[in-house]
Amino acid sequence: MANEIWTIKRCLEWTKEYLAERGEEHPRLSAEWLLCAATGLARIDLYMRMDETLNAAQLETMHAAVVRRAKGEPLQYITGSTQFRMIDVACAPGVLIPRPETEMLVEEVLNYLDAEVLSPEAAARQRVELPWNDEVEEARKAEAALADERATAERRAANLTAADEAALGGDVLGSRAYAEELADREAEEAAAQAAEAEAAEAAESELDEYGIAIEGAGQETASAQDAAAPAPAEPRTARVLEVGCGTGCISLSLAWERRGHVTCTATDIEPRAIDLATKNRDALGLTAGEVAFSLTNLVSSIPHDEWGTFDVLVSNPPYIPTDVMRSLPHEVKDFEPDLALEGGADGLDIFRRLLNAAPYMLRAGGLFACELYEGALDAAAELCRQAGLSDVRIVHDLTDRPRIVRAIVTEPKQRI
Repeated sequence: MANEIWTIKRCLEWTKEYLAERGEEHPRLSAEWLLCAATGLARIDLYMRMDETLNAAQLETMHAAVVRRAKGEPLQYITGSTQFRMIDVACAPGVLIPRPETEMLVEEVLNYLDAEVLSPEAAARQRVELPWNDEVEEARKAEAALADERATAERRAANLTAADEAALGGDVLGSRAYAEELADREAEEAAAQAAEAEAAEAAESELDEYGIAIEGAGQETASAQDAAAPAPAEPRTARVLEVGCGTGCISLSLAWERRGHVTCTATDIEPRAIDLATKNRDALGLTAGEVAFSLTNLVSSIPHDEWGTFDVLVSNPPYIPTDVMRSLPHEVKDFEPDLALEGGADGLDIFRRLLNAAPYMLRAGGLFACELYEGALDAAAELCRQAGLSDVRIVHDLTDRPRIVRAIVTEPKQRI
């Protein structure tokens, strides 16, 4: 194989056929991922450089990757990474691969923090008006249009379908639902800014009894309001406790998307997970002060003087019921760690321990949020109510399956 001429096109077609013969459900998409990892090219670039020849090192890497994939090993382990919300996350055997449903868990936590903990200034990401902003905005629009054209060309070239994307654990180009959510958020912020500008203009144009504008009235009114209004409260930093961090994708996303406003403490019982999460933190340029990882069992390492100080306890714990473990797909059951998957007879073994810990870890009004097995959400919600938590809700995932339980701790407990 190494002595023959292998172009990108020939290697792509051969790999696709080879994987298809061995039962790969999406052989072309898998072949693209493997080729991208072997060559360092983006998927769109594969189709623009089809006639280029692979060198010996690339062929050797590709051959080893194809053999691993043919045995059912997950693509994320073979390529060594995956995308999660706004960040790239390194993946490795022995550590659970991040799922799209977990992106929604992050979103639930962010929504809570923005509404209940962080100041409006911290959550809104307001745009400062500068003289050159119009030029910047035009450049941004042009860049976005180019990105759309590239994405469209890529999908056409690869003949990628929505089913392909879902089968790989979410959109290969990024979470479509999350992109839509970002667009909605930007539209809301633009509308809010327009409303503020209109209100400010109206305030500056106070009229007398004849309908003539009174000079300086707006400024005087504004000055009086400013004098009467209390000084805005300093935004505080939100504190998040994550149990069972795996790759670190949850805590790292929270700290990355609200940098300077959120700090995280994350634990895991698996040394390989802590090592990988630390590697991912360093790759993002985050510090141990922003995201601290600890090798421990659940919350055992949390100092007692920090109990009751967290705003959020979040977890994607092992939650697959024991009987269901037998029916998991080959690439999950035989390659991903049982320790991060199996949750006992009803899938709630670890959840119960987290629920017991929540009132001790969280302040009054703190959020407890867990991703769980779809068949266990009703039972989990009832357990939360029995434990005295309030505002208990079940959140559905993108396929409309129950996936997340969230509740509020109203009466924290203190260590005796």
